[in-house]
Amino acid sequence: MSSSLKHIIVGTAGHIDHGKSSLVQALTGTNPDRLEEEKRRGITIDLGFAFLDEPGVRFGFVDVPGHEKFVSNMLAGAAGIDLVLLAIDESIKPQTREHFEICRLLGVKRGIIALTKSDLVDADTLSLAQMDVQDYVRGSFLEKAPIIAVSSKTGAGLAELKSALVQESNLVTGKDSAGILRLPIDRAFSIKGFGTVVTGTLIEGSVAAGDEVELLPGKTRLRVRGVQSGGKPTERATAGQRTAVNLAGIEHAAVQRGMSLAAPGRFRATHRVDVRLELLASAPLVKQRAKVHFHCGTFETIAEIRIHGAEELRGGMNEFAHLRLQAPATILPGDRFIVRQFSPVVTIGGGIVLDNLARRPAAKDTERISFLETLEKWDKTETLRAMAIRAPFGLSHEELAARTAWTDAQIRSLAGKEEGERLKIISHSPLLIVGRKSFGELQQKITTALESFHKENPLSAGIPREDLRAKSGRRVKQEIFRAALEQLAKDQKLDLQGETVKRAGAQVTLLPEEQRARDQIEKAFASAGLAVPPVKEVLAQLAVETRRAEKLLQMLLKEKKLQRVSADLIFHANALLEMRQKVAVYKKAKSERISVPAFKELAGISRKYAIPLLEYLDRERVTRRAGDERVIL
Repeated sequence: MSSSLKHIIVGTAGHIDHGKSSLVQALTGTNPDRLEEEKRRGITIDLGFAFLDEPGVRFGFVDVPGHEKFVSNMLAGAAGIDLVLLAIDESIKPQTREHFEICRLLGVKRGIIALTKSDLVDADTLSLAQMDVQDYVRGSFLEKAPIIAVSSKTGAGLAELKSALVQESNLVTGKDSAGILRLPIDRAFSIKGFGTVVTGTLIEGSVAAGDEVELLPGKTRLRVRGVQSGGKPTERATAGQRTAVNLAGIEHAAVQRGMSLAAPGRFRATHRVDVRLELLASAPLVKQRAKVHFHCGTFETIAEIRIHGAEELRGGMNEFAHLRLQAPATILPGDRFIVRQFSPVVTIGGGIVLDNLARRPAAKDTERISFLETLEKWDKTETLRAMAIRAPFGLSHEELAARTAWTDAQIRSLAGKEEGERLKIISHSPLLIVGRKSFGELQQKITTALESFHKENPLSAGIPREDLRAKSGRRVKQEIFRAALEQLAKDQKLDLQGETVKRAGAQVTLLPEEQRARDQIEKAFASAGLAVPPVKEVLAQLAVETRRAEKLLQMLLKEKKLQRVSADLIFHANALLEMRQKVAVYKKAKSERISVPAFKELAGISRKYAIPLLEYLDRERVTRRAGDERVIL
């Protein structure tokens, strides 16, 4: 096949026994009814497929069931169709109307109307049927659709129908083969000698033998053994094609209709989506928390509706809504869906997905409506801005990919163009962006937390970074917090001293009684030499309360005027220096080795102090333990 061949998916629609399957067989030579029960009963129960090659275009026909009991199968087949072939026999029947409304709600733009079994009626009846159809589709997407009388039995009108299919296909916009792979699965089965095969309409991207793919939901990584399109092996299947994928590493029973194949690591399953919901004029009243049958692509589940901005929806109305899905789905913005009444099960509406990873509805979320209004414009630049603003803790490349299906190149390009007044890029690799407003609010939280810390802790030179981050918000990403600190330091609003942060120009100013207590602490340890008193005993003698006394002690330790040798022992720095000098003199005058008794005698202290001090000298690499002695280094 030529690489320029256009692939068009045609979905049949119409009432049961209006000749859809016979028409597909007459056009393609293939009977789409693949199940024995279908052939025995003469109706389509599940999806059937057939192909037709015309100059420059290959048509993939998805023959869907017309019987009301099989509408869920019809909806699975309607996913991804480019043209609808609406089959009508004599008059418009209930399933004709339902299929027509489903195609409209799913955003199908073009179609052809076939008046089937034309050989069984006279010209006047055919003319009346044509007028009836024209009246019904007036004002809809099928208003200008060709209406062609055909007979699958005699072949009348088939050539004209094929010509109309080609003409309509020229007006269809192709799907995006350069996008991210996504294949909603409508069938899974096993072929002897090949193993598991899944089929579906490839709605975006491409797939080839040897590719690694991900089965969603569940994120199972699999390898593609082979690919077919149109019933024939192909090197690579591209968006818009009916595709069969042979998978390695999984049993077909583990794959179900409604799952999807996708590029690894790109998409996430969701239980919550925000949508634009439209009810059919014939739909009953829908109240808050109403349960419905939800169909999107080949996926179906039960959903609970939460209407945004209204308490109920009447037939013909449309509104933003939140749908909570009973089962996880792989859904993206722009995907169309159908809702059917919980009981009795009839189609009542549908719409388009706006936010595929929606937040749980909350009264305090006052910006949700304006956010959805922005998403509904389908402008990538505005969408990026809105998502960044709505992500106060930052928006990563991974998050953007999962919520938009944009390619890596698109994400990088958009982020680069938008950095400025509204967005700030925290990191380019991996990409992490944040709204300027959120970044400014974080900076304000940091400065406020810092002011509060200094006010509550006048004797502390600064606050540890991680403590400050915790006070600025539990969910603040480390990278964004660091960028905010660095910007504040650059703006001279705070000082960074290693892992300590302080307000710019902040100095510890002691009250007179605090200065006296501080001097008293230092003097107590300085005068004690190496036979230091217990810390609690020193602090208990001060005129200030315990909390302030401990802060004063910490100041002296930080200034290195005092040094902690063990959990219970603190020494004055001068005493430790003098001890080190004595050890150095001992080495020169007596020996390069010193025992514990010799050290006790040299320092004039008891074993209580000698052992911790020798261990301190080991840590300082003044000595090294060798059995019961120390080697003086």
